[in-house]
Amino acid sequence: MSLIYEYKLDGTAVQYSAIEEAIRTTQFMRNKCVRLWMETRGTNRNDLQCYCAELAHAYTFAKALNSQARQAAADRAWAAISRFYDNCRTKKPGKKGYPTFQHDCRSVEYKQTGWVLEADGRHIRFTDGCGIGRLRLVGTRDIETFPLTQIKRVRLIHRADGYFVQFLVQAQRRVQHIATSKETGIDLGLKDFLTDSEGNTIANPRHLRKAEKKLKRLHRRLSRTQKRSSGRKKARKKLAKGYLKVTRQREDFVRKTANALVTSHDFIAYETLKIANLVKNRKLAKSISDASWVASFSGCSIMERSTRLP
Repeated sequence: MSLIYEYKLDGTAVQYSAIEEAIRTTQFMRNKCVRLWMETRGTNRNDLQCYCAELAHAYTFAKALNSQARQAAADRAWAAISRFYDNCRTKKPGKKGYPTFQHDCRSVEYKQTGWVLEADGRHIRFTDGCGIGRLRLVGTRDIETFPLTQIKRVRLIHRADGYFVQFLVQAQRRVQHIATSKETGIDLGLKDFLTDSEGNTIANPRHLRKAEKKLKRLHRRLSRTQKRSSGRKKARKKLAKGYLKVTRQREDFVRKTANALVTSHDFIAYETLKIANLVKNRKLAKSISDASWVASFSGCSIMERSTRLP
């Protein structure tokens, strides 16, 4: 099992600029690997890894990035390629997800080298040639309690409200579940987020609908600004923060609701929905997406049963 610990980063403008440079380098490496696969028949994962070493010798900025971070960029390219192969092999209906070039990369991933976590667990230092340096971790979780050998990945992420770091920890999370001998069936909806077999309902919070008025106002402000101006950058940042808030509200609601259901019942039955087909309804697509039905069951171990009656 893998656990993810996330902290906000406190640094200087120069350090944030160095993080952006590392992110752009990751995007460059990933797109170069995709280009190699497009132009060279029979390219596999090992070929992409070797190609990253060639790029490091050819470009100075690529060499500055940690070698394992370059390999992680190649892994991202291969993940897109292998997903395309799997979709073709299983004859997935519709688009197969042909790998494309990325233009909005917002993260760079280190493996087990290129960074040093200090003993206090409140500072991290990056040792590659990108010049990121020492950053302070803002958060309440104690990452220093885990041995460094259990931290498999370190990812730097740029979001609308700042820069964050994620630690992927290989550890077992033990949660003691007290048997309740309760069973229930749930029905997802738009008026109520869900209704169980006993008639209990949970209201649909409609996070996007409630924030829509403010988001429209921010969109209008953005459209009135001049392109490439400082005012446009500020307006775009405020708009991005508005959407980020809606995303976090959805995630928080879904996690708390799912946790409450799982801890209070031993068995939960629900109907399998094909969301991709439901959102084709142009009158209900926004409401269905706002309800976040898919996120309700992501990260859960689900035992499927046939929906056909005997």
